Amino acid sequence: MKQKLLMLILVFISIGIHSASAQEVLVRGKVLDEKQLPLPGANILVKGTTVGTVTDIDGNFSISAPNSSSVLVISFLGYFTQEITINNNNTISVSMVPNMDELGEFVVTGYGTQRKIETTGSISSVKSAEIMQTPVANVAQGLQGRVAGLQVVQNSAAPGGNVSVRVRGTNSIRGSSEPLFIVDGVQFNNGGGVNDLSPLSTINPNDIASVEVLKDASSTAIYGARGANGVVIITTKRGSAGRTVFSLDSYYGMQQPIKQIEMLNASQFASLENEVYKRDVFPNPDAEGEGTNWQDIIFRNAPIQSHQLSLLGGNEKTQFAISGNFFDQQGIVINSDFRRYSLRINLDHRINDRFKIGTSLLGSQNINNTIPTGSTSLDGAAITTSIVGAALGAPPTLKPYDANGKLWPFGDQVAGGYREVTNPLGLAEILNKTNIQQVLTNLYIEAKLAEGFTYTASFNAVLRNDLNDFYSPISIIALGDRNATSGNGRKFNRDQSTLLHESIFTYSKKFGTDHSLRFTGLFSTQSDEVRTNQATGAGFPNDATTNEALQVATIFSSSSFRATERLDSYMARINYGYKDKLFFDLTARADGSSKFGKNNKYGFFPAASGAWRISEESFMKSSSVISDFKLRASYGITGNSGAISPYQSLATVGPGSSYNIGNAFVTGLAPTGIANPDLRWEKSYQSNIGIDVSFLNDRFSLVADYYNRTTRDLLYLKNLPISSGYSSIIGNFAELENEGFEIAINANLVNKALRWDVSGNMSFNRNRVVGLDGDVDEQFVTPYSVVSVGLPLGVFKTFVFDGIHQTGDQILPGSGGRIGGHKVKDVNNDGVISNLDQVITGDPNPDFIFGFTSNFAYKAFDLNFFVSGSVGNDLYNISRYTFENPLGQRNVLRGLEDRWSPTNPSQEFVSGFQGGRLPISDRFLEDGSFVRLKNITLGYSLLDLKGISKLRFYVSANNLLTITDYSGFDPEVNTFGGSNVAIGVDNLVYPTAKSFIGGIQITF
Repeated sequence: MKQKLLMLILVFISIGIHSASAQEVLVRGKVLDEKQLPLPGANILVKGTTVGTVTDIDGNFSISAPNSSSVLVISFLGYFTQEITINNNNTISVSMVPNMDELGEFVVTGYGTQRKIETTGSISSVKSAEIMQTPVANVAQGLQGRVAGLQVVQNSAAPGGNVSVRVRGTNSIRGSSEPLFIVDGVQFNNGGGVNDLSPLSTINPNDIASVEVLKDASSTAIYGARGANGVVIITTKRGSAGRTVFSLDSYYGMQQPIKQIEMLNASQFASLENEVYKRDVFPNPDAEGEGTNWQDIIFRNAPIQSHQLSLLGGNEKTQFAISGNFFDQQGIVINSDFRRYSLRINLDHRINDRFKIGTSLLGSQNINNTIPTGSTSLDGAAITTSIVGAALGAPPTLKPYDANGKLWPFGDQVAGGYREVTNPLGLAEILNKTNIQQVLTNLYIEAKLAEGFTYTASFNAVLRNDLNDFYSPISIIALGDRNATSGNGRKFNRDQSTLLHESIFTYSKKFGTDHSLRFTGLFSTQSDEVRTNQATGAGFPNDATTNEALQVATIFSSSSFRATERLDSYMARINYGYKDKLFFDLTARADGSSKFGKNNKYGFFPAASGAWRISEESFMKSSSVISDFKLRASYGITGNSGAISPYQSLATVGPGSSYNIGNAFVTGLAPTGIANPDLRWEKSYQSNIGIDVSFLNDRFSLVADYYNRTTRDLLYLKNLPISSGYSSIIGNFAELENEGFEIAINANLVNKALRWDVSGNMSFNRNRVVGLDGDVDEQFVTPYSVVSVGLPLGVFKTFVFDGIHQTGDQILPGSGGRIGGHKVKDVNNDGVISNLDQVITGDPNPDFIFGFTSNFAYKAFDLNFFVSGSVGNDLYNISRYTFENPLGQRNVLRGLEDRWSPTNPSQEFVSGFQGGRLPISDRFLEDGSFVRLKNITLGYSLLDLKGISKLRFYVSANNLLTITDYSGFDPEVNTFGGSNVAIGVDNLVYPTAKSFIGGIQITF
């Protein structure tokens, strides 16, 4: 009886369990927006549980609910949250309704966000998917060609290489023209020389959710003294309430050199050497054959890879985002590479209804192995300081290795006859490794003091340590050239800390149904400190210890440096809106900097802007064509505190000459700078008029802006008479103007089974130097480029090439010419060649820049391509200047097979001439225009796999095609890095590579 009773109980239990399990239902659905288009990324949560999911790229979702009476909560930013009871519906379609209080897209405006319809300034947004379409080492590379008015130049294509970013043109002469970068509230600077690692490469672009580029004074004035060059606000990915999402994003690929420069082979070079030296240096040139192709030796196919794990999620109180990334880019030039290990942690926690606290932490370890490329020198010095120049100039008759397989210095070959050139493998052996440890962190607390009144306190820090190891070994020096100072090493350490506190007060209120008002007040204080220590040694006994034992060097020296600065700021901003039709913004900011003179410590930076949504007027609401039409206008003043270093307003001293005191040499101090108590801010006065228009239910949209920006009180060095005891003084002397027009277009062309959307932008900017120091109207900044009043920055001023001097030609005095050499025009017809015959021959500033993106999707397939370009800019090809000069000892361009001789009266290439020099002429000026297929990507996605939300495979080709007339390695280049005035110069910089990669993206 007991056994039967027990069995009966078990039967009832099993039935109950089965019944309970049977009640669990699987619901599939689709979430659409108000235009019945798929809404990817919408949150679906089973009410009262932690069970949740998000919609895929097609708006689809699937979720298991406890029973048919469960309620699904569907939410998406900018739309009303909907609650739907399942009942017996296993398939649900949800059309979201726009929330007019959160209408449209939100953009980050600095110290807050705004609905896109409320913005009165010129702001462009770029999403993560666009940035990551191309595998890039830093965010600036991902922005190139995607934002109207933003010019990004890859000065060096070395791994992690230097990048210049300009928002609406160059805004300074002496100081930085880089925009202010803000990463999750942490302010960050870009800059550096052509061989330096870009600071932006220390930030993992995979972590980025969106980027906003603030361009006009209305949007940048809130940053006052740091906003003159524009502001780039980077927001990283954060967690959200609902299902925890784990994802893997991984790719691997191979990079290849795009081209080689054609040089003479060994036989051709041997014939040239015999001609130059007028003797048989090579008795039988034809026997030399092809010889050594040095470009084949220094260039290689190089891998690139990135692997990232991310975890995002949370509940209603706490949200988190954690990611780790490994990025490794080997360079296409031997012994160059860049590796980055990064960790990101974002936490947000709501303590209660009044208090919220959170933090952002971005840490990275960056290792950069640099090889010497690029040179600011003319002619021979360039081929001994750049591995690219050394490879082009290396005689093809020489060998890379000796019989024992060891590097063979050129001075040890052919009886030491080629000491003026360098074995490029020797330059590759030079250790130049920089280890950068960096932490960007932000801690905030937000308090709701009263209805509509919020206080936020944030504490930010940028902590960075650079350790550079340098060693040039003895082994790369020819035996006959070694001496007591051979071998040199260095250890350089740089610590930088930036601490920033910001207190932000925000008050928001609506008055009735028509009026809205927001007030933002800010106090911030920032301190920066830089400390450097350097130890150098020369004259090592051998290469065994490299730079790890500098004390064994026969010559040893050390140096140190420290600088601090402080910036205190006060800001107020008022935003007013009327019926989502009229908007007005007023901003005022005051900044005080320790860098400026005692009479001008503070600067004041106001701005005002307004917008009128004409589409909200009754006469436009009935339009079936125009969906939205907004007219914007703004005017304001912003400042640039990055134009000078600390202490330049003060009388300064530094190490002077050595003095013999008591039969001992003592280093003294000497004056180095004159005090200038009136030194003040560079100020930019900018006006902007723009329109935002969308058509046919937002299928097509257009944004266009015209701007004019005049920068006054530019800091500039003014030359002083020698009798003053100083060579120059820095002061606010110069003035510069930028004027331009930019347009961006987006179109949703097809939205059926096949989806196709395109976007494009084009930017026109003209800059002009209005004034310099009041005493001079022109100043050379390189032997071929000038800063000249009335002209754009960095224009080229050279002699005019007039062919080759032929037999019987008259050689004008001052030309340094010869029969078979370059001839330049006597422009002023005075019978003498002098600097008066140099004229403006080129402009490195483009007529316009552009970008175009096309995205296709059909079922599980997606295909995207991206094109960018620059039109109308000139490049001065110093590489050609060097390698069109057949002066002996080094190789030259293949074209010099057709060099001048009495029997071959060439009008292009000079004859061989020992030790000859070429005049600086427009012969080496080239059109730098280009159109580049930056990226093409094909992807395939699998959805709704068991346990996997999304699985995508893709292949991508980058820099696949470049259309240009430029003869160098690549038209996107600048030897002088981020210089404002020496631009458009190519002198043996690290070449650009094309790459092919395959990747996988998995979301669980």
